[in-house]
Amino acid sequence: MSSIPEHCPGTQSESAGKETACRGCPNQAICASGAAKGPDPGIILVQQRLSSVKHIILVLSGKGGVGKSTFSSLLARGLSSDLDKNVGILDIDICGPSVPRIMGVLGEQVHQSGSGWSPVYVEENLAVMSIGFLLGSPDDAVIWRGPKKNGLIKQFLSEVDWGNLDYLVIDTPPGTSDEHLSATQYLLGGSGSKNKTIAAVVVTTPQEVALLDVRKELDFCKKVNLPVIGVVENMSGFICPKCKVQSDIFPPSEFNGGAEGMAKEYGIQFLGRLPLDPRLGKSCDSGEHFLAELPESPAAKSFAQILQGITSSLDSKMEVD
Repeated sequence: MSSIPEHCPGTQSESAGKETACRGCPNQAICASGAAKGPDPGIILVQQRLSSVKHIILVLSGKGGVGKSTFSSLLARGLSSDLDKNVGILDIDICGPSVPRIMGVLGEQVHQSGSGWSPVYVEENLAVMSIGFLLGSPDDAVIWRGPKKNGLIKQFLSEVDWGNLDYLVIDTPPGTSDEHLSATQYLLGGSGSKNKTIAAVVVTTPQEVALLDVRKELDFCKKVNLPVIGVVENMSGFICPKCKVQSDIFPPSEFNGGAEGMAKEYGIQFLGRLPLDPRLGKSCDSGEHFLAELPESPAAKSFAQILQGITSSLDSKMEVD
């Protein structure tokens, strides 16, 4: 599979489950027994379920706290503003599901039918799925090891009845481990992925302490052959809603040039900057539609340019394919 990282011998290898790099992997025993040889049936199920999805966008960042879920919600809301487009947002942050609150559907429940799980609808053309809908309380901790988390991600990808989607936005947790490997292996592992665009948007904040981890995420994308649409610099300065003066709360290092410098270093597109806006944080807490409520705000205007860059890139990728 193209999505297996370089250090993994692969399920087809004679040394599968026996290499030093296999130690600690939750699938080591399965690989060593030979049971993993052959195509993973889960990949086929995922490809069948997502065959009617045109574009899949993974929102990634190696760093926590940079605003992935906020950006994912803005992206889903922005894409669904075109009422002719059907959009889904899938939250695979198993231990910290915040999308239900941000999207204003906290406390809703999902239902199962013969066609699978039915997602929760925010609008007629905007659907949401998250483990947050499966918990007894928003305060419940999810204390799971890797295999159980991976199993739920496979269920989310193969059993949610999205219908026909133009865009599926996938909000991911920080890091480059279990959840990311599971998602990319199921999404990129089958021939069906050739019929759609699957790519990532990487989110960071300007300071070097964030960029250090985000560079690891870009390396992850390279190793699993996941195309990167571009990089977004979030919390890029604070613009006072009253006086309109901008202050750099998280100034980039004079040596690295922030997210734009990193994007140039890696030869990928810099999509733009999103300023800090306390009204956006308030909208996320209350589940309101920030882009509709404050369309003239600096953050909304900046996001509109970022959204244009993402959709244009996806359309061009589709034409090339």
